[in-house]
Amino acid sequence: MLNISGIREGYVLDHIKAGMSLKIYDYLKLGELEDGTTAIIMNARSNKMGKKDIIKVECPVDSIDLDILGYIDHNITVNIIKDDEIVEKRGLSLPHEIRNVIRCKNPRCITSVEQGLPQIFYLADEKNEVYRCRYCEEKYRGK
Repeated sequence: MLNISGIREGYVLDHIKAGMSLKIYDYLKLGELEDGTTAIIMNARSNKMGKKDIIKVECPVDSIDLDILGYIDHNITVNIIKDDEIVEKRGLSLPHEIRNVIRCKNPRCITSVEQGLPQIFYLADEKNEVYRCRYCEEKYRGK
């Protein structure tokens, strides 16, 4: 049986679509955590999903911006851990704004010329999950 020890403080990201955990690892920049440990469990059996991925992150609770998870998949469950106990289960929703996750495809956008500008997109259509570039209004759909 697989045994991954518990964590004192951090997160357990559950109900991740099988195969998506490495993408989430990159988006959350978990490799850059100075005081953090990450365990990735891939293709775990799940009664609800068939197979799923799980990510356990031991780190200070405020060191990760979890808004990006709502953009990637708002069905992911976030369990917040403090003192070895789950203190909160957080559901996700689409964030109203995302920064530096997707890049504008418009070659005339100022972000294509000025490399230092942040890539900022706002949620323009929640039903269809459409985001628009803050600078040029270019539409972006999909993940």
